[in-house]
Amino acid sequence: MVMALEGTMSPSPKVKISITASHDGGNIEVISHTESEISTAGRTAKCTVTVHVKPDVYTELEKIAHMQYFSFRAFVSGLHSSTSSSGGENEDVEDGKEEHNEEEDNSIKFLTVQYVVANAHAVSYPDAWPGTTICYTDGSLESSDDASWRRNLSTKYVDGKLTWSQIHTVNGSMFFSYWPPYTYNRHLKLVADCSAQISTRGGICSDYNPTIESLAQTLEGREIECISIGNGKLTAWIQHRQHPGERLNTRVPQHNAIFLFFLLTALSNNYYLHEGESMAEFFAEGFLHRLLGIGADGELDDATKIMLEQYRLYIVPCMCPDGAVLGHLRTNSVGANQNREWATVHDHYEAPTLERSPEVHAVLSKMDETGVDFFLDVHGDEELPYVFFSGAEKTPVWGDRIKHLHGYFISCFQRANSDVQKDIGYPPPDSEEAALKYMNVATNQVSNRFNCLGLTLEMPFKDCATNPDPERGFSPDRAKNLGLNLVEALSDVHPYLRAEGEFWSAFSEEDAYVVPTDSFKEEGFVMLKKRFYSDVRPTDA
Repeated sequence: MVMALEGTMSPSPKVKISITASHDGGNIEVISHTESEISTAGRTAKCTVTVHVKPDVYTELEKIAHMQYFSFRAFVSGLHSSTSSSGGENEDVEDGKEEHNEEEDNSIKFLTVQYVVANAHAVSYPDAWPGTTICYTDGSLESSDDASWRRNLSTKYVDGKLTWSQIHTVNGSMFFSYWPPYTYNRHLKLVADCSAQISTRGGICSDYNPTIESLAQTLEGREIECISIGNGKLTAWIQHRQHPGERLNTRVPQHNAIFLFFLLTALSNNYYLHEGESMAEFFAEGFLHRLLGIGADGELDDATKIMLEQYRLYIVPCMCPDGAVLGHLRTNSVGANQNREWATVHDHYEAPTLERSPEVHAVLSKMDETGVDFFLDVHGDEELPYVFFSGAEKTPVWGDRIKHLHGYFISCFQRANSDVQKDIGYPPPDSEEAALKYMNVATNQVSNRFNCLGLTLEMPFKDCATNPDPERGFSPDRAKNLGLNLVEALSDVHPYLRAEGEFWSAFSEEDAYVVPTDSFKEEGFVMLKKRFYSDVRPTDA
């Protein structure tokens, strides 16, 4: 939608703002805009743009059309560009205070836009809006501009609407997103970079037998690529949810395998299972760059070399590319929430299937070939302003061994990256019976199927309270850094993953498992009142 703003005093071209969401991961519907208010001097204009978040495809299992993620582009033209500033939120522009010649008196130099997400109250998690700050950039969606993303600190959730004010001072585009998108073009570039590194004979990673393959195609014809590397006896998978409903299998696999599933959600995210969680693929990018030496000065670092002798890793950077391109929050192109497609737990709903969730089906089948010793599923969380983990608590596999491995791995990651903490997170289920309802969740299914340590990593849409940065919040660069530091955590936990006896007696007190809570004190925080079957927490909805 294009909106022209004009004043009777101005002979200059009309100031226009155009709102689009045609980029990968774009999601918004323009509802209306107000008439512009132009100052007496004719140098500033104001308007309000009202938008709606568009819902995902209806989810048969959960009986809802999820929505929360949005991303759109605002393009402004017609401003008299006499300033180099790129604009900001809630900045006071006073008429007559700057030097200007008479010919410029009637030229509009600043456009203040009040953006309003009018259906914010109707999204899947409206109680997650307080404390949220919208991300924006006047750069591109390319990796070279990752550091240009900022947080709009004027963001407010009032009377069921999410609003923020932005002053546009130059002509051109600005992207606004719930969290920065990871585009499909960028995903293809990541895969191409990995392929080029792998195919280089005598390259810096060639000693570790790197390969790249496609495990399957999505329902819209996109590849589910898998990168594997490493000489170790344990195998690691990094990807996002997928696979059918075989019976629970708690055997120890013949081939030790560590599956690091960075399951992204909604922007597929992809390292995501949930499309709107684009931070997951930023995480995957950081991890893959370090493993393969992409951008390195001719040699892998020592810690990476050690880890590649411990594991054979399988990395699926994007499990839900279809949903990511469509800008969905939680589902693929036909409404399947892939993190509820790992097993059949309802008589009326078979999962996974080639017709609804071929991505999960292919990944789980590959896991059955290799076995799994460690599983990590990477996501983003709308509510809690923390980096945290959840595990297979209260499921049949949960006992002293898995509990102590769980606590130790998080402590190892925490020592490598201070954004990680273990006190705040999803509380475990109330009972074993309650946990069995969620055996179709990737972490629960894989942990029990292969009698292995499995965890879900959650990164915040909000700022990260352990290391606050109001201007940038939890950013793409921080997600990539988490991916980089996975190397140290994997290497440290390696000796214990298949150890026998009470190996945890050698752990320190700080390595103990901590029962997480989602209750913490922070001004403006509101705990979620509405939950869905898709949430790995008790539901009252």
